[in-house]
Amino acid sequence: MTATTEPVGTLVRRWRERRRRSQLDLSLAASVSARHLSCIETGRANPSREMIERLCEELDVPLRERNAFYLAAGFAPMHAERAFGDLGEARAAVEYVLTGHEPNPALAVNVRWELLAANRAMSAFLGTVAPELATPPVNVLRATLHPGGLSTRIRNLAPWRAHVLRRVRRQLERTAAPGLAELLAELESYPVPNGVTAADARRGPAGDLVMPMQISSEFGDLALLYTMTVFGSPRDVTLDEIAIETFFPADASTAAALRAMATSGG
Repeated sequence: MTATTEPVGTLVRRWRERRRRSQLDLSLAASVSARHLSCIETGRANPSREMIERLCEELDVPLRERNAFYLAAGFAPMHAERAFGDLGEARAAVEYVLTGHEPNPALAVNVRWELLAANRAMSAFLGTVAPELATPPVNVLRATLHPGGLSTRIRNLAPWRAHVLRRVRRQLERTAAPGLAELLAELESYPVPNGVTAADARRGPAGDLVMPMQISSEFGDLALLYTMTVFGSPRDVTLDEIAIETFFPADASTAAALRAMATSGG
């Protein structure tokens, strides 16, 4: 969990401002008077457990950060943090989705895109990166954009790089998760593809409904779309931070290539 020595009112104000909510707006949504909310933010009143939960629900505060709220207010944390291997049926559900998605690639990651699990199709892609990028915990975005990773095989690297960086910025803004700012700075430091200005890379393409990742393979060029799945109503910190990313063929030739890769074992 995130350790903090800051008063709970400071945390409330910071997350309210992060969500661009006024005191009046938040007070109405959380069924608390604007005066009482102001007293909480300035430290003149200490919120109850129930009040913390209501405010965090309205502000969509991640469970890891909610535990920091409780600690700052003098309460024990409300949300456990189990290891991925200890998630019981939730982990089984993740494995079921990954296995059931074969022969298409799929993986599960945490809030920093550190790999938790992958199916055989995705493992085949990640097995081609430089050894230093494959040392646990494997960061999927690092393995994708690093010059020693998949980047040399990505045909549309400039727009895909821009897309990935936008995702990380949004994740950082939404969660404030430890380590994300450092990851973003690292990814931004990787070389921009030749012939592409930094401004072009930031903008990315326009006009497409969905941008596929276009990547070369021994079975030809592949075009992959992806979707992201998260657990509904999680009560565990680890589960709250898990996302399952499933890739789908964007055309018939990619679908055929993925089936051929699965049959060949690679």
